[in-house]
Amino acid sequence: MSFLSEKENYLTIKESGSNELTIKKSRFITTMARVTNKEEAETFVNQISKKYHDATHNTYAYTIGLNDDQVKASDNGEPQGTAGVVELRALQLMKLKNVAVVVTRYFGGIKLGAGGLIRAYSNSVTEAAQAIGVIKRVYQEEIYFSIPYNRLDEVNHFLDENEIFVAHREFTTDVKFTIFIEESDLAKFENELTELLNGQVNFNNGTGRYNEIPVKEINYHEQN
Repeated sequence: MSFLSEKENYLTIKESGSNELTIKKSRFITTMARVTNKEEAETFVNQISKKYHDATHNTYAYTIGLNDDQVKASDNGEPQGTAGVVELRALQLMKLKNVAVVVTRYFGGIKLGAGGLIRAYSNSVTEAAQAIGVIKRVYQEEIYFSIPYNRLDEVNHFLDENEIFVAHREFTTDVKFTIFIEESDLAKFENELTELLNGQVNFNNGTGRYNEIPVKEINYHEQN
């Protein structure tokens, strides 16, 4: 069961991945994955815990749904409140959805204390997200339209200026465009392009879908 409503936009990680930090001789290996339900999240946690079965701790957290409908966190033997809950809070502060994270620790012989552990587990998650990358999943409508060749340059300029995602251009007797645009921007787009082309354009609707847009700016260390 997925808790993400259709046509809702949200942030998540670009793909599954991992990152490693060494803090006072302890290794912190952070592994993250995109998940859509509790079963996927639990399977992922079990797989990573098995992979690093010889580690001192395999702490974890996950959040599923636009409103954190299902969340879970585990300190896995670390002092209460210093690991799993910290990781969950890091995910929530970055506004990441449908993500599971396991932070594996190999103890290096130097105790970090509660404050040190909190910082270590928090930074492990934020730096892993930064290394892997964050995207915005945006629900967009598919639109088709055609234009004559002599209007191509100005239409390309219009699309670039308005940051419209062009999925395909087909050059036949005219130029056929396939674009994706958010539903809330559709009316404005169609009105402006119609005005630009003096009414010489018709629009046809295709099938909406989620597209993934890289997020260039995000405060990965908001929780510090």
